[in-house]
Amino acid sequence: QVQLVESGGGLVQSGGSLRLSCAASLSITSFATMAWYRQAPGKQREFLALMSSGGSTNYADSVKGRFTISRDNAKNTVYLQMNSLKPEDTAVYYCNAAPKLSPRTYWGQGTQVTVSS
Repeated sequence: QVQLVESGGGLVQSGGSLRLSCAASLSITSFATMAWYRQAPGKQREFLALMSSGGSTNYADSVKGRFTISRDNAKNTVYLQMNSLKPEDTAVYYCNAAPKLSPRTYWGQGTQVTVSS
């Protein structure tokens, strides 16, 4: 059973930075993609950033230039560096992993990010 555990959320002022971590229970090289999403109250879950097993990345326009996805294979961890945070970035942030040989995907439990104005 794959487990993803997010951490690093918290309260930050507008313009500040946070780095989220997503630790996987197995080697992240076994995943075709790992991604970050967020969900604000009353809104649908929103795609933010993705990294493929080959290292290519893709970002939502809303975070391009402010957020950076990265990984540490030795630690089985994916990160989301978030800079220039805005109040509208307030949401629960989720990690997602899609295995190479399975049609299902896995989600973490989420970590709350609150940006004050």
